[in-house]
Amino acid sequence: MTAHIERFVAWLLAEKGYSPHTADAYQRDILEFHRFCGEAAQPGLITPAMVQSFVGSLYISNAGASVARKLSSLRTFFRYLQREKVVGSDPLLGVAGPKLGQYIPAFLTVDEVFSLLEAPIASDRYFRRDRAIMEMLYSTGMRVSELVASNLEDFDLAGEMVRVRGKGNKERLIPFGTAAKEALLKYLPERESLSIARLVRGLAVEPKALLLNGQGTRLTARSVERFVQMYGLRAGIGVTVTPHGLRHSFATHLLEMGADLRMVQELLGHVSLSTTQKYTHINIDHLAKVYDLAHPQAKRPQS
Repeated sequence: MTAHIERFVAWLLAEKGYSPHTADAYQRDILEFHRFCGEAAQPGLITPAMVQSFVGSLYISNAGASVARKLSSLRTFFRYLQREKVVGSDPLLGVAGPKLGQYIPAFLTVDEVFSLLEAPIASDRYFRRDRAIMEMLYSTGMRVSELVASNLEDFDLAGEMVRVRGKGNKERLIPFGTAAKEALLKYLPERESLSIARLVRGLAVEPKALLLNGQGTRLTARSVERFVQMYGLRAGIGVTVTPHGLRHSFATHLLEMGADLRMVQELLGHVSLSTTQKYTHINIDHLAKVYDLAHPQAKRPQS
């Protein structure tokens, strides 16, 4: 089965345009199933009973969301094998996954976002870069993976637009605000200094990458996650702050201000409108709270 898995991963990268990170996740899930079935197991010999047994074993040490993800990876793999005529039928047909509750994304209030954006101070080594990153995450709703993969050429500072390559290598244009533009302009000299320092050390520079780390190489999403969480603690925000939380805040605040749901879908790069509709639940909760606080009849006792 190993050869089929390798061809499947190559197909995800070349045909589906998945990122190496996503393709690796699929590969890990399928290899886990392969080990469970035994190294000698071949795709045509996999039965629904074997899949059910594997899924049952996952519940011992995995949360429901992880089980659902692994099952989704297997479904994609076996549908690929069907298209390639490696197997005649899908052994996952009729195999039920866990029932997951509706996930309501966490988000920050506008005041909390402003506190977070003010958290980097001059004594922080890369405060201009960090401020620019958080401004861009909140101003555009980009995924952190999209932002760290961005290149200088993707940004039109005069027009305040950025070209983003999202999931499936699909491109979209997103506007950003004046505050994000100013933060980027203040960071660019710092970026130039990092490149020059690397060149002086005789090392190859990153001519395209917008965001650089202290070594002058492309910044990673994990590094951004670490310092965003640190600034959240410094700002005294009562929840763990993540780059994804800023993306959620971007969408929620747009909807609260009356933005069209399909416009928000386009900005976020969601393929399905149902994914974006999660934010309407937050918006309704917000409206209900405003109603309870402001409407004179909201809490009037009944006679």
